[in-house]
Amino acid sequence: MKKYAYFLLSLISSLFLPKCSPKEERVIAASKEKGKFLEQTLKTKNLGLQEIHILIVAYKNEKELEIYVKEKNAIKYQKLVTYPICASSGVLGPKRKEGDLQVPEGFYYIERFNPLSIYYLSLGINYPNEADKLKSNAPKLGNDIFIHGECATVGCLPMTNDKIKEIYLYALAAKKNGQIKIPVYIFPFKFSAENKTKFYTEYADNQELLSFWENLQQGYEYFHTNLQELQLSVNEKGDYEILP
Repeated sequence: MKKYAYFLLSLISSLFLPKCSPKEERVIAASKEKGKFLEQTLKTKNLGLQEIHILIVAYKNEKELEIYVKEKNAIKYQKLVTYPICASSGVLGPKRKEGDLQVPEGFYYIERFNPLSIYYLSLGINYPNEADKLKSNAPKLGNDIFIHGECATVGCLPMTNDKIKEIYLYALAAKKNGQIKIPVYIFPFKFSAENKTKFYTEYADNQELLSFWENLQQGYEYFHTNLQELQLSVNEKGDYEILP
């Protein structure tokens, strides 16, 4: 426990300066409440907070968010935990403009930590990414898409205050351990044969959307087959391409 406590203290003080600032209060409270539980959960994978990198996968239809974890120098991830997404807005399909209430679909990363969020704690993703910009001709695409607390949304992934404490601390530890861009993959649904039959039939008159989903499925299958972070580029059409 002493080793864990020293790591946690170093983690908080290095990311939220000056010491004792208001930014630390919720994070410290979350650490006191959840720190031992996170340590025990990671122990089932023979890992500790001081050595992890993480990867986040979300499924809109299933309303699930998964945390994958690995030792920071390892290549392959393993699933650690699945959380229910508390609420949703919009419909299946990507976010293409400001105010459409859509949750984005695609391959993103966490670009900011907000310990003073109006939704308790929040992790901002880099929407719109390059693919989103190329796929949309809207004058404003929107922004400020977060994984956050509470249970309300207009395009984000709300996880409740209880669960965002855990997710935030996992991400904070990964950042402390040198993970600059924590991957966040958001899919419309799990690409099972049953789901593909259901949703491709339901959206059969929207070939542009189906083509977009086919593109996402390539990344979905690569990740679930290899359990490795995707190395991606975006072509001139805004399609994702998996790099070797």
